[in-house]
Amino acid sequence: MFAGFELRTVGVAPGIDLRVRVGGSGPAVVLLHGHPRTHTTWHVVAPRLAAAGRTVICPDLRGYGQSSAPPDDADHTTYCDRSMAADTVALAAALGHERFAVVGHDRGSYVAYRTALDHPERVTRLAVLDSVPVLEALERADARFAEAWWHWFFLGASPHAERVISADPLAWYRPDPQAMGPENHADLLRALQRPGTVHAMVADYRAGLRTDRRHDEEARAAGLLVECPTLVAWSRHDDMEELYGDPARVWESWCRLPVRSAVIDSGHHMAEEAGDQLADVLLDHLRR
Repeated sequence: MFAGFELRTVGVAPGIDLRVRVGGSGPAVVLLHGHPRTHTTWHVVAPRLAAAGRTVICPDLRGYGQSSAPPDDADHTTYCDRSMAADTVALAAALGHERFAVVGHDRGSYVAYRTALDHPERVTRLAVLDSVPVLEALERADARFAEAWWHWFFLGASPHAERVISADPLAWYRPDPQAMGPENHADLLRALQRPGTVHAMVADYRAGLRTDRRHDEEARAAGLLVECPTLVAWSRHDDMEELYGDPARVWESWCRLPVRSAVIDSGHHMAEEAGDQLADVLLDHLRR
């Protein structure tokens, strides 16, 4: 995987080091993975972007993969999207990029749009994959959402979540080596068995229900919008259309400019299931 890329550890905040894969040259694009993946989920997409003239930066998010996983705090700021957005800006700057595009999938998409909202002078383009803003998801939640996305509330609210998952994380997540690819699968297994990773991932969801929601409410009240060109893409065989109709319409009220959209012919983990199609869609967005 990642031929020609360099694997590094970069300090982004006191006590926070991110494992990051960097390759290519040219304008920078940061790829942010979702739950429970690591940066290796981009193993098809990242080389395609690098070959097309981009510097591609693929970190493990704070608490995920092999990045630092400090204890959560009572206010759930340690793992909120604002903290991870600050990590993203610091990481790009440490690698010599004051401005960059950012792409996020699943939980990584929340970090991506928070980066664009909090640091508009840094983000040149945004792509959000398989998501709507946290606040929109929670305000629109109904019985159908609760049944399909029950894990949001178990991870984010149950006092038993960390103990249950840590008892057998492989049984909980059931990662498929054939679907993921052997090296990507092996990297996830190492992460899931690392002390602190499950704690951090649970803390991410707890921040989502509380701190991230509050930050979204504050952004909406202040009229804060994403200022850069934005792509919204979702998986054809996931449930985004069932839940939200056209997800791009949900994003329109959060973006200053018209939103572009794309549908990827895959299930939820689009970077692994349809990596070449996703790379084509992202390159088209980055070139416009």
